[in-house]
Amino acid sequence: MLFRSFKGLPTVMAAKGPFPGSNKSLKRNGDAVNGWLTLDKPVGVSSAKALAEARRIFNARHAGHGGTLDPLASGILPVAFGEATKTISFAMAGTKTYRVIVRFGVATATDDGEGEIVARSDARPDTAAVKAALAHFIGRIEQMPPAYSALKVGGQRAYRLARQGADVSLATRTVEIKGLILVDRPEPDCAELEVVCGKGVYIRSLARDLAQYLGTVGHVAALRRTRVGPFQENQAISLAKLKELGHSPAAFERLLPIETVLDDIPALAVTEGEAERLRHGQALAALDTGTNGSRWHPKESNLQDGTILLTMTNGKPVALVRLERGSVRPVRVLNL
Repeated sequence: MLFRSFKGLPTVMAAKGPFPGSNKSLKRNGDAVNGWLTLDKPVGVSSAKALAEARRIFNARHAGHGGTLDPLASGILPVAFGEATKTISFAMAGTKTYRVIVRFGVATATDDGEGEIVARSDARPDTAAVKAALAHFIGRIEQMPPAYSALKVGGQRAYRLARQGADVSLATRTVEIKGLILVDRPEPDCAELEVVCGKGVYIRSLARDLAQYLGTVGHVAALRRTRVGPFQENQAISLAKLKELGHSPAAFERLLPIETVLDDIPALAVTEGEAERLRHGQALAALDTGTNGSRWHPKESNLQDGTILLTMTNGKPVALVRLERGSVRPVRVLNL
């Protein structure tokens, strides 16, 4: 078993050669489509609806997405098909970048432009004050999620309770803002910001809290997500364009490999025999002999117990495994 960097391993596109199925013979339960799609979700469409449309176009048996966008937000919605759904957690953990327009002077129940107005203020911060305030929100901060969110309270979604008029109280949680800059002041009431953040950040909460810190009230007037981990705008396809392509080879050419979201994970090159053992749920000793007779040992790689690795054979991902006491045990087997 040879240990080496994942970046040095060849990748396999999720759709090589003839695309699965055809318009004449689509399987009723869907095709075995595997890979990632960088979808540009439009405003006015829910993430669930965009996912369902993409799944229909590809006739995929299984699909999921790497992080919800509100209907009023646009931008990057990573869509996982087939075996790629087993790596969704890695996409959701990736760094995200947003462009947001905060409107000062009006607070809404939902902290965005969709909710009813609940407060007004005549105070308008100047540009210098906005720039100075941003530093207060960079780093690890405590943030209270919006009442209208998908978080559960007593087993029910918070937004459902809020719509019923219930007093929704959510606990604050620690999140990380990695970067926050003022991009523009299109008008005195608004500030356009770029936000780089980690998992679990609510941009609506950030807009609300920034306005309060500046002595006024505010909400998100417009929001666009421009990046999720390795998924970026320059590789994205709009939902309208995807519909235009339909179930065609051109659409399948837009798929990215399953391992797209695993680029930062150490990889192990294994033999076909070792790969077969992993597929059957069996552990591998870290000192097994590799194809070139070399041996790998966890002490030599400075990897700790609990480390997640990606096993590969002949350039093809086999399984996500966990290092445990000198052995590697399968966590997610990729049935490709």
